Amino acid sequence: MLEKARYIVIEGPIGAGKTSLARRLNERLAATPVLEQPELNPFLARFYQDMERWALPTQLAFLYQRIDQLSSLRPTDSQRVVSDFLLDKDPLFAGLNLGDDELALYRRLFDSLRPQTPPVPDLVVYLQAKPETLIERVRKRGLDAERRISESYLERVADSYARFFYEYQAAPVFIVDAEILNPADQDEDFELLVERLRNMRSFREFFGYAA
Repeated sequence: MLEKARYIVIEGPIGAGKTSLARRLNERLAATPVLEQPELNPFLARFYQDMERWALPTQLAFLYQRIDQLSSLRPTDSQRVVSDFLLDKDPLFAGLNLGDDELALYRRLFDSLRPQTPPVPDLVVYLQAKPETLIERVRKRGLDAERRISESYLERVADSYARFFYEYQAAPVFIVDAEILNPADQDEDFELLVERLRNMRSFREFFGYAA
């Protein structure tokens, strides 16, 4: 699967390690990185201080950023792309953070801005971890904007991700149990992941996943 995939997405909740893994896989494959840029979202730090007030501008800033990035996405036989976000997942956070009226507005904007034929990944790697693990990793990386994230919020995020990928059928999904595997930081785990991705044959597979 890995050798044929031209557009690969690494996904997972906050703290799962998706951006670090995307960078690492990008280097291995000599691919073009298409990564989220939270540092360019002027509302993000204020969102974590007052979620109710700043949820809508934060969400819309990310939406416009992601659509801009995808507008120039051109995976080819000679050029691969590794990204750390899936556009179809964008409404997940909107559903968590927005009130009913704001959510209705967001959905109208999402539907109007979303490309008519959005690029579909050839492969999605989903990093799955428990909220207590996510909060530990968030605290460890020490980003100022994330200092106010609570474990209860990460629990809601992780649950929403699990529901989203339970129903997701647009592309093959490789689910990694990030509780026991850390391919973003551990060399051995990364090599194991690459090998499993190369040998992936099914539309949905699990790696170290405790059912």
